[in-house]
Amino acid sequence: MADGNISAVSQFIFVGLTDDPGLEIILFAVFLVIYLTTVSGNLGLIMLIHYSPQLHTPMYFFLSHLAFVDFCYTSSVTPNTIINFLRKVKSITFYACATQVCCFITFAVCEMYLLSVMAYDRYVAIWNPLLYAVLMPRRLCLQVIASTYIYGFTVDLVQAVATFHLSFCGSNVVNHFYCDDVPLVALACSDTHVKELMLLIIAGFNTLCSLLIVIISYVFIVFAILRMHSAEGRRKAFSTCASHLTSITIFYGTIIFMYLQPKSSHSLNTDKFASVFYVVVIPMLNPLIYSLRNQEVKSALKRITDKLSLIIR
Repeated sequence: MADGNISAVSQFIFVGLTDDPGLEIILFAVFLVIYLTTVSGNLGLIMLIHYSPQLHTPMYFFLSHLAFVDFCYTSSVTPNTIINFLRKVKSITFYACATQVCCFITFAVCEMYLLSVMAYDRYVAIWNPLLYAVLMPRRLCLQVIASTYIYGFTVDLVQAVATFHLSFCGSNVVNHFYCDDVPLVALACSDTHVKELMLLIIAGFNTLCSLLIVIISYVFIVFAILRMHSAEGRRKAFSTCASHLTSITIFYGTIIFMYLQPKSSHSLNTDKFASVFYVVVIPMLNPLIYSLRNQEVKSALKRITDKLSLIIR
């Protein structure tokens, strides 16, 4: 981060989602409800998995980290967005903007690879359930999770340094509701070709690489399910993948729309509304999807509530 940047631009101003004061009040209430639901859903899922011995398997270990990542990356954006709905000037300091970019990129990349790791985990569980515990030991799961976080932070470091090394000497008005790479690069008054190429290559590589792992895993999952002789076994195997498939479809569908559309049809206004779904809504949906579509989670939740009701009585 060059000193010239700091002296030229000390803060950024967000355009936001709307300039209608009445609509901003409505959005404040909607975003607040969604965020509170997201926090309670994800933290509740983490606690449920932690306190339920029957959920102490690699699948739910990865799911608890997915909930943690969802909580972190929405928390890097949504609280500030909610507060900004009540502000006339929606500002953020240079350093706070840099921090927001760092947190968001780190956890977004982590989410990509966690979803792909969970796909591979489902393949191992369905392909050979008797060796599942041997093939996915606790130590391996911890190493995979650590690698995911380290890689996410590394990608973030490269991208953030490239973004905030640019010169911001003109307008400081960001056509977005949070600090994102694309609208920030659009404000730079220095050459941005290298940064734009980095954004395209790194975002494209991570999206396609993680998605390829998911696709390959599910191709093998389909073959494994088709080899099963029992219709009940096939139904049970597919049901364990249904929640994950739903999350993958929503997540990758949105991110591909946001970052991999042709430049000729690229619109920052379109990105803003796609970002609402990606940043605010998806982290709320994931715990609901895994709770409502997963019998083991519902059973564990029932046991916990039954114990609590007995204690209260």
